[in-house]
Amino acid sequence: MEQHRFTPEQLKLVLTSQGAVSAQEFDTYAQEAKERNLDLCQYLESRKIISEVQLYRLAADYFHVPFIDLKGRTIRKDILLLIPEPIAQTHRVVAFEQTDRELKIAALNPRDLEIFEFLGKKTGRTVIVHLTTPGAISEVLKSYHKGLQAEFGPMAGPADGSTQTVSDQELKELAQDLPVIRIVDTLIEYAIYEGASDIHIEPAEKEVSVRYRIDGILRNVMTLPKAVHAGVIARIKILSDLKLDEHRLPQDGRFKISTPEYKVSFRVSIIPMFDGEKVVLRLLNEKAQLLTLEQLGLQSGPLEILKRNIAKPHGMILVTGPTGSGKTTTLYTVLGILNTPEVNICTIEDPIEYRMPRVNQSQVNPKIGYTFAAGLRSFLRQDPNIIMVGEIRDTETAEIAVHAAMTGHLVLSTLHTNDAVTTLPRLAKMGVPSFLIGSTTNVIVAQRLVRKICPKCIYSYTLDKKGIQELEKAVDLKSLIKVLEREKIITPGKQTVESLLFYRGKGCRECNQEGYKGRLGIYEVLEITPTLQTLIIKNANADQLQEAAIGQQMLTMLEDGFIKAKNGITTVEEILRVTQE
Repeated sequence: MEQHRFTPEQLKLVLTSQGAVSAQEFDTYAQEAKERNLDLCQYLESRKIISEVQLYRLAADYFHVPFIDLKGRTIRKDILLLIPEPIAQTHRVVAFEQTDRELKIAALNPRDLEIFEFLGKKTGRTVIVHLTTPGAISEVLKSYHKGLQAEFGPMAGPADGSTQTVSDQELKELAQDLPVIRIVDTLIEYAIYEGASDIHIEPAEKEVSVRYRIDGILRNVMTLPKAVHAGVIARIKILSDLKLDEHRLPQDGRFKISTPEYKVSFRVSIIPMFDGEKVVLRLLNEKAQLLTLEQLGLQSGPLEILKRNIAKPHGMILVTGPTGSGKTTTLYTVLGILNTPEVNICTIEDPIEYRMPRVNQSQVNPKIGYTFAAGLRSFLRQDPNIIMVGEIRDTETAEIAVHAAMTGHLVLSTLHTNDAVTTLPRLAKMGVPSFLIGSTTNVIVAQRLVRKICPKCIYSYTLDKKGIQELEKAVDLKSLIKVLEREKIITPGKQTVESLLFYRGKGCRECNQEGYKGRLGIYEVLEITPTLQTLIIKNANADQLQEAAIGQQMLTMLEDGFIKAKNGITTVEEILRVTQE
């Protein structure tokens, strides 16, 4: 179903100001569409109140832009390709005419100014925006596919999509082919523009789908003909210096792209699947500015705890959470504070994600026996003050890290645990004596990343009875209210769950109709106090440690999340999504 790009408010203004319907009639139709769970534009079309073309002609008059009906119009291939397919697909914009100075484009949203500006810069022409219909855009978008199919005809191989043995030389030639280079460049450039963290290129039986992970969520970006798959994979292998003729074993590589605007390094992982090789590219922006602890989203209490423990000359600072929860960013932020000329900082990472001046960064290479443990052991002969270990994965690394912390070094590292408290039993399971865990661990930070509400379409609401019942199944609302009162987020004794204002995003062009834009951390910061030290030495279980942590007023991730939801930074749904996994 083609998505219309008008909000109900815009639609009402368009139709009433142009005299197509009265305000009262519009409200009746809107209510009927809602009851039938139908898109309002499509409901109006099905009732023959207005056709798609009539609606968009009226909208063009309302927005003071020209209307263009692209149905049946042939667009030259070189003009169509001025806008790369991922941009055309996501923003529903296509180029249909050009002169030396101007580029005429058809769009569904004449207010999508950011993308028009981007296209103007990219093509070096003045962009003239026309409004067209969703149906016409869909038709034109099919032309991209037809064009690619035609271009790759000679190298398409068997019609049934089965793979063929292709020589190393043929693959090299395929990777140098202009359409292949253009596809890969477009995928990379647009992923950087959209702020994607990963690109997934996934082969199926008859096509190849491309998805981007943006703000932690995977989104479909485009579908390519199966014929291009071998060329795209070969191009990425050449960029990453990988073996072109190896199709049966996984391969890992990396490459960099530098322009005056950005410097991005890509980690490449290629794995053989049933329908061909799947590629995942992880994007790491080397020009990314180091954040401050405040910008990470820590509340004032946990922030003070972390600052106090960073200032200690030795011990362990541990950051925990699942893959992609922002642990590395937190560690680098702490390193940025500690990075002064008076100290020697060594890091061993897998891989090095950000380059830092004055920091001695080393990358593991298990193939030659250079593991976290081996690197850590060597670092101790390098006269370090501060050591960062990318991850504590095994007993040997855990033991060396604990001994380094005990002998006067500040050790920073990450672990994969679900919350702060379970990190302590995890270390004990790795064989580290409990008295050493208690005496060397300074602070543990557990975290997740939540999407932030788009500031352009935020609105507030209160929970209804059904919403409250659903929430009660997942969380203890009474204790949450007490925490919100204790943290001075709400006035004690004045507010009930029913009266609490929460926030959501409606979805707009700024956030691609998602209601979210950007991400922020939610945290729990556990300080190892003498009380907790005693419990650790007694081998207390996770429940006893959690009880003691809450007794010393540790904010849990859920509580931190609800504070941010109450403050209009994120949504209740988002907090539950990441904490109830």
